[in-house]
Amino acid sequence: MKVNYLSGVPGAGASNTAGGGGGGGGGGGGGGARGGSSMYSARHSVSSSSGVLMVGPNFRVGKKIGCGNFGELRLGKNLYNNEHVAIKMEPMKSKAPQLHLEYRFYKLLGAHDTQSPPEGIPRVYHLGTCGGRYNAMVLELLGPSLEDLFTLCGRKFSLKTVLMIAKQLVKTHPHTYEHSSVSVSNGRDENFLIGRNSNKRDKIIHIIDFGLAKEYIDLDTNKHIPYREHKSLTGTARYMSINTHMGKEQSRRDDLEALGHMFMYFLRGSLPWQGLKADTLKERYQKIGDTKRATPIDVLCDGHPEEFAKYLRYVRRLDFFETPDYDHLRRLFQDLFYFKGYVDDGEFDWTGKTMSTPVGSLQTGHEVVVSPNRERHTPANKQTNSKGGVAAWPDVPKQTGTLGNLTPADRHGSVQVVSSTNGELNADDPTAGHSNTPITQQAEVEVVDETK
Repeated sequence: MKVNYLSGVPGAGASNTAGGGGGGGGGGGGGGARGGSSMYSARHSVSSSSGVLMVGPNFRVGKKIGCGNFGELRLGKNLYNNEHVAIKMEPMKSKAPQLHLEYRFYKLLGAHDTQSPPEGIPRVYHLGTCGGRYNAMVLELLGPSLEDLFTLCGRKFSLKTVLMIAKQLVKTHPHTYEHSSVSVSNGRDENFLIGRNSNKRDKIIHIIDFGLAKEYIDLDTNKHIPYREHKSLTGTARYMSINTHMGKEQSRRDDLEALGHMFMYFLRGSLPWQGLKADTLKERYQKIGDTKRATPIDVLCDGHPEEFAKYLRYVRRLDFFETPDYDHLRRLFQDLFYFKGYVDDGEFDWTGKTMSTPVGSLQTGHEVVVSPNRERHTPANKQTNSKGGVAAWPDVPKQTGTLGNLTPADRHGSVQVVSSTNGELNADDPTAGHSNTPITQQAEVEVVDETK
């Protein structure tokens, strides 16, 4: 199956994957596999007499670490091997359920293979129910998102770091197409998360949040989906392609263009179409699209290596049905990387920096944990800075960090990081403060805007 997964390049987010397996006790890979041996056959929830919420026979539900349109993101623990996991929970009565579809796409991508999972895709361990009222998907617990790390690094990445990011993502993109035929349609920097040191995946950038993914190959006919116009906008306006703004059906070219916009965002620190004001959301997205069309590629990439302009020219010229030349795109960045004399040592700008996380203050070069998305709307109980920004990480007792604040206008993630209301995390067992507190049903799936 083939999946188009980036279009609109998956703001950030914890969305969903805060992902998985490498948890508290050690090696995420093998242990995750054993812990998941019966996960697909036992799709039920268990509640002990002590009131502990369970998903399947092995996964204990812990503290809330994020929430969004889909429901809640919880920290969890695999009781079979003591590894920490992320548990995405969605009310069964949701009018626009996503978890079953998202789980299906993860399986198509091979994410259920805990022995040799695909690089750049979080492991998925189980899909079941919780408490008889919620669907629950258990995922690999990942580290912070690129957006969080971008803020940690002063909101600008070096050329070396951007090239290392670009090489990984352009490499991962065709894998999802050639093996799954799925298009994500919600790509953004907040939906790209680094892995965790405990399972030796901290140098790998993972793509998450397949809730709005779609197949670009029809499984019944094995043909590419038809070209259509007058489509609703789906994705993140900051990165989405020009064709998406024009209401055209998304395909592989749109994912790659969204990635190119994200690369320039990291190099420049901002994009020309950010911060535009309008009376309505629809007018704002119209302005963003108009500004993208009016900004020449040479102007957008001015002052930066020509390879980024070549990349954008190439992907914007692709036909809707055309298979991109991924080798050509990879060579653009690979050749520039070595021309600059860089060494591919896995050292990013954020390596060694400290930031606070829901399970403690940790160094990104050693162990970083879950980086959930942020919601479009700022909760009233969140601390704001002078510009109205919300702290990217909640204030967690006994934790310190250097992560700064984000501007609400730039946040379109699907998950809001929150301080837990179910007891404090502790160093020995972050899931010890389990709770049966009901999940508050959130708004249904959010589409950016209707432009029909």
